[in-house]
Parts: sequence; structure tokens; C-alpha cells
Amino acid sequence: MQEMFQDLTNFNSSRFQVSEFILMGFPGIHSWQHWLSLPLALLYALSLTANILIITIIYQEVSLHQPMYYFLGILAIVDMGLATTIMPKILAILWFNAKAISFGECFTQMYAIHCFIAMESGIFVCMAIDRYVAICRPLRYPSIVTESFVIKATLFMVLRNCGMTMSVPVLAAQRNYCSRNQINHCLCSNLGVTSLSCDDRKINSINQLFVAWTIMGGDLGLIMISYALILRSVLKLNSAEAASKALSTCTCHLILIFFFYTVIVVLSLTHSAGIKFPLIPVLLNVLHNVIPPALNPMVYALKNKDLRHGLHKLIVMTSEVAKK
Repeated sequence: MQEMFQDLTNFNSSRFQVSEFILMGFPGIHSWQHWLSLPLALLYALSLTANILIITIIYQEVSLHQPMYYFLGILAIVDMGLATTIMPKILAILWFNAKAISFGECFTQMYAIHCFIAMESGIFVCMAIDRYVAICRPLRYPSIVTESFVIKATLFMVLRNCGMTMSVPVLAAQRNYCSRNQINHCLCSNLGVTSLSCDDRKINSINQLFVAWTIMGGDLGLIMISYALILRSVLKLNSAEAASKALSTCTCHLILIFFFYTVIVVLSLTHSAGIKFPLIPVLLNVLHNVIPPALNPMVYALKNKDLRHGLHKLIVMTSEVAKK
């Protein structure tokens, strides 16, 4: 992948006057931004540890070998991929002042970020559909949401996201970066990189908007429809206890979905204000890529008794092994 983007930049090599990008870090606080490395490193370590625990629990606990938990395991893998795409480079900038990044590495990182964010959005859709069928069509759930459904849905999301997001770094790699190479960011965002180009970047902005609305807008629409149907079905239940139980299974999904899409909306709105306060969109962008991976498994572990039970068994098993 990196070689492909390098070839795209070499295609226009006669127009290039810079050989690499420089990631400056957090704008406005360069003199003390290294202090941010501690909370960011802790968040990264927490996200890796928590998601590995989730995957281990689901793998070891036979009772959790169900579609809902398979999707949760896939979400954990995506979360680790998203955090790992950006955090090692950010920590290298803050700890070792390693600000340089090649064109190929930069556009590969851009592609990976878009892929993983779109994949997380897609998994939220799959989980919403799973909850819809479980609550609104419980008798048909075993025949609809099967292991085959999980595999097909995941494969579709991978192909969709990998294919549709490819245009973002490809178009960015074809721009002419003739003089400036300092990115006022700590990761290779599309808007941050293309703002350095010397030629017209209108096509990049239009494409970014199209991809975002097609993927995120479509996913959010399906999620809202699913939970609206779930709410309508729950309100028809005569038993308050049954309604409460049905809603409790969706609460953790809604918390994570609300946080994920709210930050995206806020990030879009603050980008225009970024000229006056450039730190805000940069910080939000970084936190949006590292907080959900740390938050997702914690919310599920706290809300789901089966996962709590599996975690307890894993801790007991680990302590017994340690005693031996």
C-alpha cells in the first residue's frame, strides 16, 4: 500500500519540490506538547489492553460464541487498528521529535484512518441490525443472524470501506506540493495535507464530503431507523420488566454510537473555526481516534453481565495459573 502511494507521488515527481512532510504536532502548544504524551500513552495502553481482554474473553467463553459478541470482537480489532494507526507516530513526535514522514507513509496513514473509522461505523450498523432482529423478530433471530450473516456482513463492510475510502488518499497524492511541507497536525488528515498543495484542491473537498456523507450518513440513517423500530416495538410491550430488559441491551450501543457520531459532527463544525483556534480540531481529531477504542470495551464490560462473568472467570483462571 505504501509503495502504491509512493508511486503516485513519483508520477508527478517533476512537479514536487519537497521530499517529505513534517508533522508539527499540536498547533499553538509546541513548546509544551510533550506533556500530552503521558495521557495519550495511557489511553493507547488502555485501549490495547481492554480490547485484547474483550477478544480473549469472547474467544475463551463458549457461551459468548454468538453473533452479537462476534461483532463486538470485530469492533475490538478495528479499535486497536485505528489507535495503532496514529498513536505510535504521535508518541514518536512527542518523545523523540520524529516529525518527518514520507509521502508514502503519510498517504497510507490517511487511507488507514479513513478505512478504520468507516469500518467502525459499519460495525455499529451490524450491531444495530442484530439488536433489531433480536428484539423485534426474536423468533426469527436464530435463522437470520447466523455465523454466515456475520461473515457476509463483515466482508461487505471491509470491501465497501476499503474501496470507497481509497479515493481520498489517491486524490491527495496527486496534488502538487511544491513548496510547503509542514503539516500543522500530528497525523496525516486529508484536509491538513491537501491544504499545503499549490494547485486547486476543490475536488478533494468534494470527494471527502461525498465519501463522508455516503458512508457515515448512510450508516447513521440505518442505525436511527433500527433503533426507532426497536423503540416502537418496546413501547408496545405490556410488561415493564420486559421493556426495561430490551432497552438495557441497547443502552451501551447507543452510548458509543452517540459519542462516535457526535464527535464527528463537532469536528466538522469546528474545522471552520480552526483558523482562529487550530488546536481544537486537531485535538478533537486525535481524541476521536483514541478515546473510542479505550471507551468501547469498558462500556460493554460494565453494561453486559455475560462479559463481566467472563472477565471474572479469566481473572480467576489467571490468578490460579500465577499461584502455580
